[in-house]
Amino acid sequence: MKLLIVDDESLARSRLRQLVERLDDCTVVGEASNGREALELFARENPDVVLMDIRMPGMDGLSAARKLAELEHPPAVIFTTAYDRFALEAFEARGVDYLLKPVRAERLQAALDRSRRLNRAQLEQVELVSDNGYGGRRHIRARMGDQLHLIPIEDVYFFRAEHKYVVVRHRGGEVLVEEPLKQLETEFSDRFQRIHRNALVAVDQVASIEKLGRGRVRLHLREVEEPLDVSRRMLPAVRERLGL
Repeated sequence: MKLLIVDDESLARSRLRQLVERLDDCTVVGEASNGREALELFARENPDVVLMDIRMPGMDGLSAARKLAELEHPPAVIFTTAYDRFALEAFEARGVDYLLKPVRAERLQAALDRSRRLNRAQLEQVELVSDNGYGGRRHIRARMGDQLHLIPIEDVYFFRAEHKYVVVRHRGGEVLVEEPLKQLETEFSDRFQRIHRNALVAVDQVASIEKLGRGRVRLHLREVEEPLDVSRRMLPAVRERLGL
């Protein structure tokens, strides 16, 4: 697998080259210090993967990645940066992965393994609509250690507030986010229904409502064993929305 390293800091490029050279079946075919140089080198070397910094003078990494994504046969772009605030923009630019500096060898290996499996059609599935007033998010962003995960909204079963965090239960497990439950309710009201002051559920996942006596009601989801409590105050709205 041929790799192009793009970073405006020579020490950062050298470190990435050293990491890549320790891996099997990977070869660095060039280095660039900005996005414009990266495009020129790509045209000559046609690498399979571009390790791309984001903040660079001249053309930055996001702009270069968008240009590469327009090509008929684009490379897999793995962003390498010291800043986590560009995650959504990076995935909108069709980034395969987003590695925070200093890049660890095992994370680089995992990102490269993933890039091997992605073709152009799959890359298009990673595309996000940014929250800019013209469309809503398609993913929830969660950080676990130095990894950033994007969870498709259609994979989320429920959101539940616990202390200062919100638990996101999804097909792949659970993650914690720091977004207010009220904000999530407003943003995703077309998909989710509030059933309790601390919980939102995916409407298309609701299977049944169970009465327990003394006014207690629980809601069962199709793909989750754990039932969720429905508050008395929210029960009329839940029944009306779900037709149960």
